[in-house]
Amino acid sequence: MSPRTPAILSSVDNQAREGEVAVGYGFVSSLSKIWGGYGGEGLGWSQQRRRQLQFYLLDKAPLTRGATMEANSQPPTAKKYAADISSIREAQVRISPFIHKTPVISSETINAIAGRKLFFKLELLNFAAPAMLYFSLDDVQAAKGVVTHSSGNHAAALSLAAKLRGIPAYIVIPKNAPKCKVENVVRYGGQWTGNHFAGASGASATDRHYNRGGLISGVALAAKSINPAIQVLAAEPRGANDAAQSKAAGRIITLPETNTVADGLRAFLGDLTWPIVRDLVDDVITVEDKEIIEAMRLCYEILKVAVEPSGAIGLAAVLSDDFRNNLAWKDCSNIGIILSGGNVDLGALWYSFTK
Repeated sequence: MSPRTPAILSSVDNQAREGEVAVGYGFVSSLSKIWGGYGGEGLGWSQQRRRQLQFYLLDKAPLTRGATMEANSQPPTAKKYAADISSIREAQVRISPFIHKTPVISSETINAIAGRKLFFKLELLNFAAPAMLYFSLDDVQAAKGVVTHSSGNHAAALSLAAKLRGIPAYIVIPKNAPKCKVENVVRYGGQWTGNHFAGASGASATDRHYNRGGLISGVALAAKSINPAIQVLAAEPRGANDAAQSKAAGRIITLPETNTVADGLRAFLGDLTWPIVRDLVDDVITVEDKEIIEAMRLCYEILKVAVEPSGAIGLAAVLSDDFRNNLAWKDCSNIGIILSGGNVDLGALWYSFTK
């Protein structure tokens, strides 16, 4: 492994959707330009860069430690998963009128703390883009409205997208979701039905059920389609480590309960995302809540970015002892981190910082 090997770390988000898949493509593309390996339009990489560059992604939904590069060295095939590089490109075109081209920033101060060069992709500035696929519904479908279950981020984004489309949105939110996320749903026009689907208009709404693990799935598909030698890592809270347990068991494991400050990471993998993370994500780093909170503090104080706990987990992972002490990643000196999600319950935030 070259000492210039870059890495990509992303926070988790709680639903699988077109916007997240396109984010994966866009982030890999933009970082490739920064590192000098991207050839402009399309997915052109020089052969020299193909040999030099390997990527690492830290996010929810991992495979077990020790997965071999050979096992994941083939590019994803068109019909094997719920999405492929063609649908990623199509999604990028479809949502491009509605999204912001978010910046990639770096900090010498945080680089010194990490002992590596970190690149932060500020996807938290792209609030409603993940739900823009609802503009693709035809008029008959749209008239019925949409219903979804979300821990908060997707719910608020869907509420805004539905409001712009002029259709009703029925939102089911877990009872332990932060107050600020519930308020965002109402603020953007969504109809909060409580924490059960029974109150969400029944058969009169179009049921668009999504799967947990969407961000890591989309990024992994995009990255490995660009370069099959890319290594994909995942990060998750120790209090919600269903993904690691799922891989160890060879099937989806649903935990009886979760306990983490990262409320966006409390949901579980779904049947659409599981095959992708099973096959294309190579490793996992778990972190404690106190490490997530410290990563948030660095984002606030140094990057001046208001990221939520779920969005800061990538930075927490790369600063963790598990990552620092793992000889497999000692040459990984350039790391990209996706900061996703900026919905923060300020009351809980101050309490967390003072604990």
